[in-house]
Amino acid sequence: MSDTDSQPPVWSPASLEREHLLNNALTLLSLIFWARVLLYALNQELPRAQYGTIFLGGGVLIYVLHELIDLGEADRLERLGLWMLAGLSTFTCIYVYLNYEVLSTTRVGYALEYEYALAALFTITIIYLTYRAFGAAFVGVILLAIVYARFGEFFPGLLQHSGVGERQVINLLVLEFDGFFGSITQIVAAWVALFLLYAGLLRGYGAFQLIMRLAFNAAKYFKSGVAQSAVLSSLIVGSINGAQTANAAMTGSFTIPLMKNNGMKPETAGGIEAVASSGGQIMPPVMGAAAFVMASLLGITYTQVLIAGIIPAIVFYVSVAIGVHYMSSKQLDEGKSQLESRLEDLDSGYHPVVEAVRFGVPFAVLLYLLGIAQWTVVSSAFYTCAAMVATGAGIPILLGAVQSEEDVVATVKQQVLDTIAGVKYGATTLAPIAIIIAAVNGIVDLLNATGVPGKLSLALISVAGGVMLITIILAMVICLVLGLGMPTVAAYTIVALLIAPTVTSQFGVSDLAAHFFVFYSAILSGITPPIAIAVVVTTGIAGSNFWRTSLEALKLAAPLFILPFAFIYNPEIVTGGLTLYTIWSGLLVLLGSVLVIHGLNFDRSRLPSHAVSLVARAAFVVFGIAAMALSTRTVRLAALALGGALFLLQTHVLATDATVATN
Repeated sequence: MSDTDSQPPVWSPASLEREHLLNNALTLLSLIFWARVLLYALNQELPRAQYGTIFLGGGVLIYVLHELIDLGEADRLERLGLWMLAGLSTFTCIYVYLNYEVLSTTRVGYALEYEYALAALFTITIIYLTYRAFGAAFVGVILLAIVYARFGEFFPGLLQHSGVGERQVINLLVLEFDGFFGSITQIVAAWVALFLLYAGLLRGYGAFQLIMRLAFNAAKYFKSGVAQSAVLSSLIVGSINGAQTANAAMTGSFTIPLMKNNGMKPETAGGIEAVASSGGQIMPPVMGAAAFVMASLLGITYTQVLIAGIIPAIVFYVSVAIGVHYMSSKQLDEGKSQLESRLEDLDSGYHPVVEAVRFGVPFAVLLYLLGIAQWTVVSSAFYTCAAMVATGAGIPILLGAVQSEEDVVATVKQQVLDTIAGVKYGATTLAPIAIIIAAVNGIVDLLNATGVPGKLSLALISVAGGVMLITIILAMVICLVLGLGMPTVAAYTIVALLIAPTVTSQFGVSDLAAHFFVFYSAILSGITPPIAIAVVVTTGIAGSNFWRTSLEALKLAAPLFILPFAFIYNPEIVTGGLTLYTIWSGLLVLLGSVLVIHGLNFDRSRLPSHAVSLVARAAFVVFGIAAMALSTRTVRLAALALGGALFLLQTHVLATDATVATN
């Protein structure tokens, strides 16, 4: 991200006029972009690789226009540079699109001199735009992948390879429909894009305001309800937009001040929102973008991924909700007046029944087409968006027509504006995702060209000595490291291709269990220091210390770092479907996570001594981990029994102390 992002723009009348023109251009481009995406979803008349070039070119242009709007009068050189990058990327994508047949059939493996130059400039463009959108850390990964591919002969040991020539690197990244235009970009273009249009329409029609109202109303009935509003709103919103940072910024702008105003420490409020925002993308039926990538990599249907994700998602959110109760009940005031104040700040919307129909019908369409009718993801998303426009805009217009006091023309105009606003929001949300997905695709294909995935597997097995527990611990560490600073879909894609094959090939773990292991590990990288991108956002909103906020997030999420191991040692949780056996196994995991949460968060001041407190905490955590991750059912039940007995003993000791103190 550029340094100018932190500087307030300087506006003059000329720059205000320019901003207005750019806004209009961005709106028009967003409409054209989504029209092309919808046309492809309806006809699928192009090869997906060729369509991917249009998608990436449009995404880059939308991102640049959005960036230009935020630049002030003093940024003339930067503005000129962005215009040049926009022109270059547009020309490159059009060129590759028009020459698809030649590049994909006749001239595979080599290109013309000017094509190499054009591809090199486009590579620099993608790298720079990735830096603007996601910072230097991820750019370092891209550059390291390019350096490793080009100069592999200078690397030691297993990492050594013969090296890929600079022309081959450029060819692979741009001109062979691998690299930036490769399979992951194509998946996002064909499958994921329309769900972000759906998310944009939901926002445009006021669904996110409805979600916040529901969360705040539900929060009025519990002492920890103010904090639980963060969990509930992030659960719903995050499932739709599938982005940790976007979700943290969107819901956190409401929930974090609400928690602080009711007595919660800023670092605790920031930590709760960061963890809650990280989990939305694992909640069916949308699960962000990573679920689509997983289905493609595994060669299974998207519905199978959704079914596999139900029990883990329930464990995740119930664990977080219980942890939030422990953390917040000691800090929060009653908070009902603050909730009422926040509710007044939100748009009151339509009658609840009307809102249920407006937003429930498209969601039901999505569930039916994906889960029951078994339609393709593309078609399901297309008709979900169509239903969203029909109910989101159509119902208010219909109500305006039957209510004589309503100005129907004004209602129609407002719904058109809301639709356009949603379309624009969806486009600007998608644009940076398209850029980083292109970058990730380039990294993955470069690494595959060097053979490093297989070598990394050998190295991992060698270091672990062939012991599965050590191997998967190291695999999680690698997932956390590789995922630092990346959106989940980017982090998951890399670790799925580099780490998951090791777990499946060496230890016979099912593909689905291994991929859920790395998927959840990639999600947790968003709250893992030193980068912790979700915590960075919530820290800024809360005005808290980054490291203390990270510690609060890690304490809340502690059981979630054990959950991926449950997928390996109890794979039926994700592979067994929704049966009594899988539900029972999932319940054991959930109860184990409750023990871990209790051990980390109970009030130690009421125990006889600090030493007793430490022993009790350690025992609860050990019993909880055993119940979550061990593969023997008898041992898991015994661990839960011991944990339950310890909890009853602790309750008895505290009750006795309270009686003595009263007397």
